[in-house]
Amino acid sequence: MPTRIVLIGAGSAQFGFDMLGDFFQSAVLSGSQLVLHDIDAEALERVRRIGQEFIDANDLSFELTATLSREEALRGADYCVIAIEVGDRFALWELDQSVPRQFGFKQAFGENGGPGGLFHSLRIVPPILEICADIQAICPEAWVFNYSNTMSRICTTVHRAFPDLHFVGLCHEIASLYQHLPAILDRPIDDLDFRAGGLNHFSVLVEARFKDSGRDAYPEILEKASDYFERVPDMGSVMKRLLEAAGGGTLESDADWRAKVGPWAERGAFRVLLEQFGCLPITTDSHIGEYLQWAPDAVDHQGVLDFYTYYKKWTLRGDPQIKATRSERLVKIIEAMLTDERYEEAAVNLPNRGYIPQLPDFMVVEVPGWIDRKGIEGIRLDAMPQGFAGLLSNQIAVHDLTAQAIIDKSRELVAQALLVDPVVDQATAVEPLIDAMIERQPAYLGYLS
Repeated sequence: MPTRIVLIGAGSAQFGFDMLGDFFQSAVLSGSQLVLHDIDAEALERVRRIGQEFIDANDLSFELTATLSREEALRGADYCVIAIEVGDRFALWELDQSVPRQFGFKQAFGENGGPGGLFHSLRIVPPILEICADIQAICPEAWVFNYSNTMSRICTTVHRAFPDLHFVGLCHEIASLYQHLPAILDRPIDDLDFRAGGLNHFSVLVEARFKDSGRDAYPEILEKASDYFERVPDMGSVMKRLLEAAGGGTLESDADWRAKVGPWAERGAFRVLLEQFGCLPITTDSHIGEYLQWAPDAVDHQGVLDFYTYYKKWTLRGDPQIKATRSERLVKIIEAMLTDERYEEAAVNLPNRGYIPQLPDFMVVEVPGWIDRKGIEGIRLDAMPQGFAGLLSNQIAVHDLTAQAIIDKSRELVAQALLVDPVVDQATAVEPLIDAMIERQPAYLGYLS
């Protein structure tokens, strides 16, 4: 039987086109059934039509179908990929950012951590639980890969509700180490063995060694990193440059562009972790700042704003294409499962089974993992820096209460999830904030009334 892979949320042109482009480059997956599923018929048909045109133009042997029926899509599925948002993604996200601030809550961003991350979770996890309930009923042996945020809270809640489901979270942020480590050390990435971990969007490099000698590379990374990050563009600048390139305009030379970079651009909280905690974060202020109570004092707020502005423009640019490149790690994971070609994947989100000893088992953590025909097995990170492990521990009750609040549909637990969050520094505005968010997002948060 051909391998059946279901893309849930495939009507999103960026996700659908990017994922199809990766699958189409895989010889191992040639002959597979690729099933597109979405609730938006027009968007779904657009992705299917352009995908089929690509198959025909390149004489590929994939079977591509699209359906609005989740039951039909899931029937016989071997792998399911979830990448969904609900409603008007950016309008709702901007409420997650702005409304808590209006009530006096400080937060660096508003996607995955802090009050904004909580309300994002309360909105997006219920439909993902509905998807998982269907997977459990229709194709319970399928492997399920989630790309949606809020990653760690989604995954923690799903595993609590469906403990037998093969549910794994994947994120792109680990790619930053492949970019920065060679530049910091002036050596090819293939010269290094390294591992990183923590929580999604809140992870650090844990260990690094030179392959030829086995020598610890982390001291040299820490020694050279400050000088390097004085000159590295922030993500807003990178997204802006990508937009300019996509628009066909004239670009400044690379040297001129980089000459305008401010020191530690979008890396204020990042810098504290590097210099005070002695660990290298894998992402920037817009992500790590969401989990830190001192982040509003430390982050590069202009850099965070620029990142959001240009990320939104990039996402809504309206001209994504299927490209003959491989950028998603998912394809390699599925290939290894099918061929039993065992390898170490740099970052997967799995229930903690002692992989980070300082955190409880129920919590989903981001760690390296071994991939083979048996599936995915996390790798224990005994070298997790002690101070950073303490920051991770501040999130235990937040994740526990968020998951239970969603499962129990409990407003009381929502309030508690806010009050245990280290980012929250006041109590009297918690109930008014919950009221305001339910009032503004009744279609998605009304179940808490």
